[in-house]
Amino acid sequence: MSRDGPRVAGIDPGTVSFDVCALDGGEVVLERSLRTADVGADPGPLVRLLVDHGPFELVLGPAGYGLPLVPGDQVGETVRALIAAGLPLVFGPGAIHLPTIPAHRKWNRIDLGTADKVASVALCIVDQARRLGVEYAETSFVMLELGGGFSAAVAVDGGRIVDGLGGSAGPIGARACGALDAEVAYLLGGALSKRTVFSGGALDPRGELDLSAGLAELRRDPRHREGWLALEEGAAKAALALTASAPAPREVLVAGRLAQAPGVIAALGERLAAVAPVRAVAGVGAGASAAAHGAAVMADGLAGGRYAALVDRLGVAAASGSALDHLRVHGADRIRLR
Repeated sequence: MSRDGPRVAGIDPGTVSFDVCALDGGEVVLERSLRTADVGADPGPLVRLLVDHGPFELVLGPAGYGLPLVPGDQVGETVRALIAAGLPLVFGPGAIHLPTIPAHRKWNRIDLGTADKVASVALCIVDQARRLGVEYAETSFVMLELGGGFSAAVAVDGGRIVDGLGGSAGPIGARACGALDAEVAYLLGGALSKRTVFSGGALDPRGELDLSAGLAELRRDPRHREGWLALEEGAAKAALALTASAPAPREVLVAGRLAQAPGVIAALGERLAAVAPVRAVAGVGAGASAAAHGAAVMADGLAGGRYAALVDRLGVAAASGSALDHLRVHGADRIRLR
């Protein structure tokens, strides 16, 4: 542990970029973004980046649906290189694992917000509490995360996640279709696959564009006008829906790659003017994503640092169960996570 608190890191394995943030005593000492495709081909540069900026007391790596604080060595092949490097890696929970969301809101849901969305929420709570001069328990907002693949929305009330519409069960994304009509799923039959979930988005339905740059040009391109309208309207609908669970949000906070596109915050602000002010999350556009920074914040709290009270408020240590626990539909008993 450093003089002022633990040295920790957070990782966000996103669709387009693989982002890393490190904190020492609660202060940022590293922000870096790597192309996801490059990390998939060779994780060596990621491993060296972390090792060179360590040693760390804890590294939090949000992964997929999330896990209730499972040590990294129990996850398997996907993190072999990080584990081999001796990094103290754990994986955080998704929203579905948190006790702060009532059970009835979890029925027939897996994706109420994946682990990276929980991490982004952690940063949003810190951001709002700091800006408004309130305690974590007084924060209240709807977070919209508009990523390079998926869009998602999460409701926070009293500094706790109380509901969510995850990327695969929420509004249309840049590359991903969002919530899929069950009739479409039925008619697809054997053609339905994980690739389906990652396709059909508003801007890049086939995954052919480089969304790591050129957002200003993409925003101006008339061929994508309807796509942007679909994204903005879908995000606004999601925020409005979540006011049923968090009826008086102080703000709507927007994170994710597409929050950097010119005019997106203003467009959402017009659509949601009757709900709350719309703001970009502080730090959007910096060297690492909100999810990576939030993961580092959570790691700091779990290691007993500056953000311990935040992690306690979120109920992270009490996360439990499986993403499949709340399915009630016919055939759910035959589902196995691979």
